[in-house]
Amino acid sequence: MLTIHAADAVHGAPDGVDSVAVDGGVVVAVGAYAELTADRPRARIRRWSGLITPGLLNAAAPALLEAAYHPDPREADALGSEPLTGDALAALAMDDARWGASARRGLQRMLRHGTTAVRGPFTRPAVRTAVARSGLRVHAPGPAPEPVSLDPLASLPEPADVFAAAPAVGAPADLAVFAVRDGAALRTAGAGSCTATVLGGRLVFRLS
Repeated sequence: MLTIHAADAVHGAPDGVDSVAVDGGVVVAVGAYAELTADRPRARIRRWSGLITPGLLNAAAPALLEAAYHPDPREADALGSEPLTGDALAALAMDDARWGASARRGLQRMLRHGTTAVRGPFTRPAVRTAVARSGLRVHAPGPAPEPVSLDPLASLPEPADVFAAAPAVGAPADLAVFAVRDGAALRTAGAGSCTATVLGGRLVFRLS
């Protein structure tokens, strides 16, 4: 469905550009809200407060999904809510089913941080299946970032280094919205300031 995502600004775009139109899973226009809506009067409008950016690329995904356990909310009293690694992970009875469930929860947490793409490789079959079903784009392997974090901005000096692709016309409609005004504020606030994530034109996360 033709949709216009309108915010306060679009990262990397000239002043006055505040909206992105998407249709069929791709970006069809980037420009000022008044211009985009005038040309597309029947488009669905999604209004956001903050900055629209490309979706983020999390290069730490193999470590987050195959060397960490994301507890089920029902396990919070016993295990807490943060990913478990090291001795805490070793103490768990992990099998394929549990790895798969953990990966699905981890992927949901990535979406809540504006992530639309990950780097591989993934060696556990259950994790590979979870990643494939999530719809996230899988990029070629690369250097593992430090520290490993659900926030891709935590380990790289510039926000531009973690953008999966520019929101250009014809590109996949993979977007994130952050409750900040510009890239500098995003670097300070981190990806935890994400309020919405769009993957292939679908709204896959919205802060309630």
